[in-house]
Amino acid sequence: MNISAELLGEVIEHALEDPRNECCGVVAVEPGPPARAARVYRAINVHASPLKFEIDPMELLELWNACQEDGCELGAIYHSHVRSEPYPSQTDVNFAANWPGVEWIIVGLANREEPLVRTYEIEGSDIKELAIVETAM
Repeated sequence: MNISAELLGEVIEHALEDPRNECCGVVAVEPGPPARAARVYRAINVHASPLKFEIDPMELLELWNACQEDGCELGAIYHSHVRSEPYPSQTDVNFAANWPGVEWIIVGLANREEPLVRTYEIEGSDIKELAIVETAM
C-alpha cells in the first residue's frame, strides 16, 4: 500500500492513545494498482480489549459507505497489538476470511517508543507481508 507519512502517523497515533487496548479502523484507498491511501477512519473496538478487536457491523457499514462517498474503496482494516509484534493472530486470520482483497495493517506496540507497522494480505490461512510505501500527501 502506498500511504503518506501523515496518514500512517494517524494510524500510529490512534494506537498510542490507549496502548492498553487494541484500536481499530479502516483506510480508504484510491482504486488502482498500487492502492494509494486517501483517508483514515477511526472505529471503536467494541471489546475495549488488549486481546482482540471488533468493529460493530453497523459502524463498519457506515465506514464502507463513507469510503465510497469519498470516491474511494475500503482498502485496509487496521488494528494494534498491544504486547506483541505486528503479525496476524489466528483471530485476525479468521476475521480476514470475511474480507478478501483487503489489506490488514497491524501496529505492534511491544516497544511503545518505536511502534512497528506492517501490512498483510490474508487469504485463507496464507499470510503474505506486503510493502508499505510512504509517499507524499
